[in-house]
Parts: sequence; C-alpha cells; structure tokens
Amino acid sequence: MPAGGFVVGDGQKAYPGKLTPFVLFTCVVAAMGGLIFGYDIGISGGVTSMPSFLRRFFPSVYRKQQEDATTNQYCQYDSPTLTLFTSSLYLAALISSLVASTVTRKFGRRLSMLFGGILFCAGALINGFAKHVWMLIVGRILLGFGIGFANQSVPLYLSEMAPYKYRGALNIGFQLSITIGILVAEVLNYFFAKIKGGWGWRLSLGGAVVPALIITLGSLILPDTPNSMIERGHHEEAKTKLRRIRGVDDVSQEFDDLVAASKESQSIEHPWTNLLRRKYRPHLTMAIMIPFFQQLTGINVIMFYAPVLFNTIGFTTDASLMSAVVTGSVNVAATLVSIYGVDKWGRRFLFLEGGTQMLICQAVVAACIGAKFGVDGTPGELPKWYAIVVVTFICIYVAGFAWSWGPLGWLVPSEIFPLEIRSAAQSITVSVNMIFTFIIAQIFLTMLCHLKFGLFLVFAFFVVVMSIFVYIFLPETKGIPIEEMGQVWRSHWYWSRFVEDGEYVNGLEMGKSSDQGTKHV
Repeated sequence: MPAGGFVVGDGQKAYPGKLTPFVLFTCVVAAMGGLIFGYDIGISGGVTSMPSFLRRFFPSVYRKQQEDATTNQYCQYDSPTLTLFTSSLYLAALISSLVASTVTRKFGRRLSMLFGGILFCAGALINGFAKHVWMLIVGRILLGFGIGFANQSVPLYLSEMAPYKYRGALNIGFQLSITIGILVAEVLNYFFAKIKGGWGWRLSLGGAVVPALIITLGSLILPDTPNSMIERGHHEEAKTKLRRIRGVDDVSQEFDDLVAASKESQSIEHPWTNLLRRKYRPHLTMAIMIPFFQQLTGINVIMFYAPVLFNTIGFTTDASLMSAVVTGSVNVAATLVSIYGVDKWGRRFLFLEGGTQMLICQAVVAACIGAKFGVDGTPGELPKWYAIVVVTFICIYVAGFAWSWGPLGWLVPSEIFPLEIRSAAQSITVSVNMIFTFIIAQIFLTMLCHLKFGLFLVFAFFVVVMSIFVYIFLPETKGIPIEEMGQVWRSHWYWSRFVEDGEYVNGLEMGKSSDQGTKHV
C-alpha cells in the first residue's frame, strides 16, 4: 500500500486538517502533565532554603547557615543527605520511565499519565506529613515514579494529537506547564516561608497534590491518540477519532500512513534491540545527546537551586525566594515566545540563538561572582547594584534556555521517532534526562563548594559544545508530518549514510508495500 497524503511544493507531504477546538482542548489538558515536574523543581530549592525545614531535617546544614558566620559561602549547603533528598526523585524517574515505555505502548498514553498522577499524589501526601528524613526520601521516590510516567507519555501524546503545522507550538505546551509549575511553586514558597511557627514547608511539599490531581483527572477525560488506538488494533475507532481531531471527513491518506507505520511497528518484537539497528542511528543519537546536553546547560542549577544559589551569593532568605520568583516569571514569558516562534523560525534557529545567549550570560555571572566572592567565598557587604546585575543576567540566561533548549529538548525527540521505536526511544530520552538531572543534583552543591564561580564556566563550555552539535548534526524538523520525518535523515549530509532510500525509516516508504520484509543491518 503506497503511503498517502498530497505533496506540496517542496516535495514533502501535507495532510488535510485544521486546529480544532477539540484538539486544542485535549492538548492543553494533556500538557498540564508538565505541572507536576515543574512544581517539584520549583518547590525543592525553596524548602531547602527555609530555616525551619533545615533545622528539623538537616541540622548540620542549618548550623552552618545560621550559626557559623565564618563558613565559606560556597560550601554552606554541601551535605550528602540534603542532595539525596533532592536527587532521589530523578533516579526513581529514570527507573519508572523504562517501565512506562511498555505501559505506554501496550495500554496507551492515557494510562501512563494516570499512573503518573496517582504516584505523584501519593508522594506529595507522604512529604507533606513527613516527620523523618526517610519519609521525605520515600515521598521523593514516589514523586519520581510519577514524573517518569508523565514525562514518558505527555510529549508523545502531544506530538501525535497535534496537526503537523502546529505540532511545535502545541508540544511546547508541556514545557509551558513545567515553567508555570516552577513559578507557582516559587510564589508559594515565598509566602509559606512567612508562616509563623515554621510549618509552611509542609504546605509547599503537600501542595504537590494539586497538580497531581489535575493530571490524574485529566487523563480520565482525555481520548487516546489515533496512533495508539491503531497500535492496539482499534482501527475503526481510530479513524473516527482522527476525523474529529483533524476537523475534516477525508482523513484516509493520513490514516493509511498511520496503519502502515503500525504494521511495521508490530513486526518489531524487541523495540529496545531494534533501536540499535543502523537505520535508527540518527534517532538514537538524538534521543541520547539532546537530553544530555539539555541538563548540561546548567539550567537545573538555576531552577531547583535558585533560592539556595541566591542565598549563597548574599541574598537574605526572603530576597532569595523573591529572586527565584522573578526568574520563574521570566521562564514562563520566554516559553510563550517559543510557542509563538517555533513553527515560524524553526527549531535550529532557536537552539543556536538560545545557546549564544546562555553562553554570554554564564560568562558574565561567573565574572560577577568571582569578582566579589573570589576563591575563599567571603564577599563581605554586597551592594544593591551587584545583586541587580547578577539577577538580570541570570534572567537573560533563563530566557535563552526557555525559548530554546527547554521546550525543544522535549519537542524534537518526541517528533522524530518512527512509531515502531517511539515508546522505547522516548524512554531513552527521559532516562538520559533523569540520569543527568540526578547526577547534577547529586554533585552540584559539592561542585559549587570546590569549583566555586568556575562551575558556571564548566556549563558555559558545554553550551559551546552543544551549539556546535546542533549546527552540524540536527536537521530542521519544522512543518514535517510526524510519520514522514524520515525524509530529513535521508537528505542530511551525514545521517543519509545510515538511512538508505530502500529502508523503512518511519514505518512506511513511498511506493513500497507495508508488509514487505525489513532489512536487518
């Protein structure tokens, strides 16, 4: 069965369809799965800068912060137990994302979202009522399990539901929800820290129940994607749903391509092993390198340690929390810029512009902190202008990330995978993301203690490397239907040597029967 679709002037397929209110509603609801990830990122750094929280669970850090004025400011938060509290979540998310791959493929994207919401809700309740450190860590592990399921399923859901012309903007709704979650958490931290009696941290941690309930209830009302229905054999239901999603009666061309891709997918018995085949080399490379580089921008240093970081460079607790709110607001605003521009300017432009912006800001912040703190970490009195300069450049840095590597780090991997490896490859993306988030969360405070302001230069070096990688190896994916993405690899100067014209690149091939055998390399 030849692949369907009509051909536009530049030789790429275009399917009929429009942005219907139904698909907009489903994508907005699904994108709210990002709230749980964002809320956790924002809440973690805030509660670990609250004196009452530190006094109860991490007394050694509290003593260094409050009682020992001679402590090197770079090292006041250096505690293995404190970093375990923050980073245990990401290790749990790594493990659960591997399980989520099977759930997402065999039972649909919605069920994976539902599991994510329930697990996150359980973790939030345990953390909110915690009396001992072990309860905090158990709660964090459950939160991590929830995030692993949500981050596995939501980007795939959005890429499969969205019309190809609007896929970038709708998929970035996930990143927008992450940034909103971060901002809400930071605002709540600011006010909860002022509660007399020092129990505001319980509200911060327990408040995670709210975004958990949103994604849990949302998953119950969302339809599954046509891709997922076809993958599980519900062809007629999928065709009816595709008509409603696209807002047109004639969807036979796109439907036939989805069925062809599904047949190829079902011929793959071991998707994990299949990922290692030569023709999937570009997909596997991007599944690993994009989330790897996303974490090495240094953004998580800024976002989930923002209050700690600002406190370290001389801000009071109130001022550090408010500065984190400012950076969170910039994060949301800049993500809206990405939603506007991703399908107009393209992915590569945003990657490269954002990388340049982050590089400049990291160099300036390193110079500012180095000039005042030196290597001994004792800055003395910090003038107001200094604080304004540091926060300004950190905000410009956050903006650069928020319209480039932030949303595109989730968008690009989710839109390039063919159906037969989509769930497994997305698990690789989430796993790599969580591995390096875990590593950075685990070692950041120790690195800050030993590398001091040079830590920002380390991340600046990686921004240079990742920008070069994007410039050389990442093709533009703007405006290409998700099941026709194979053409970008066949036309790329480097990846074309791995992807040959006669191979099934995206589960279907122009003019070739979908039930012909695949070539094993």
